[in-house]
Amino acid sequence: MVDVGATQERPASASDYLALLKPRVMSLVVFTALVGYIAAPGAGDPVLGFAVVLAIAVAAGASGALNMWYDADIDTVMSRTRTRPIPAGRVSRDDALMLGLTLSALSVVTMQLAAGVLAAGLLAFTIFFYAVVYTMWLKRSTPQNIVIGGLSGALPPAIAWAAKAGAAPLDAWLLVAIIFMWTPPHFWALSLLSHKDYADARVPMLPVTHGAKSTRVHVFVYSLLLAPLGLAPVLTGLGGAIYGAVAAAGGAFFVFLAWRLLRSRAGEGDKAQAKPARDLFAFSILYLFVLFGALLVDRVVGA
Repeated sequence: MVDVGATQERPASASDYLALLKPRVMSLVVFTALVGYIAAPGAGDPVLGFAVVLAIAVAAGASGALNMWYDADIDTVMSRTRTRPIPAGRVSRDDALMLGLTLSALSVVTMQLAAGVLAAGLLAFTIFFYAVVYTMWLKRSTPQNIVIGGLSGALPPAIAWAAKAGAAPLDAWLLVAIIFMWTPPHFWALSLLSHKDYADARVPMLPVTHGAKSTRVHVFVYSLLLAPLGLAPVLTGLGGAIYGAVAAAGGAFFVFLAWRLLRSRAGEGDKAQAKPARDLFAFSILYLFVLFGALLVDRVVGA
């Protein structure tokens, strides 16, 4: 691996270390974890809830730091990531590694003290899966990297549920399944926009290994699977009328955008054809936030 970030152009600032934690990704993780905690049965305890969500947020940041530590060579090549703290020379790789390991330990210990073995074990597994299984192995070895690796980003609702209820039943895993199925079309839409970067970095993302047309087909198929899965919590009673309406409308529009992407030439080199991929990528973020937000409203109104 290229020794990136060994020397620093200037002393690192607090914002540089914050950037290592991938705060934008962390915000989605924190929100889905919060919804998972509130959706779990029981009144819950505000202090416990805060500790649980904080531990999950710290674990997400730790995973981000470990990812940036290991992927510094890739980040240097890709135009989308070369301004990150390590490739830009603002933070050393050793510092990023120590930050990631320290925060990982703190998050798991905090979860153990606050919520017990099950939630702490799931949290430790999530960090390991993202940092080792996805970052060190899957990302560089298979175009299914984002499909399998998406499990790590999907687990926070189940972790928070287990922390509150002491178990992770079907409803908790339905929330995991929704995020898991959402992840491939979300990231493949982005990869259609950045396929040249991935090719230059020799990362086997689907547009690089199978081409843009195959990627658009995959996005459409996963979107068709995601839309009905988003309605599943209504069938189990987890989601109510508000959630059902949002899931139906959001899922239908997700499929429409995926269909429009399927019929486009996004990812084939012409930037003018990339708008359908940009639109789906942007909407996918909104979709997940609004879907979980609707579930949150349903649970609060129901309570």
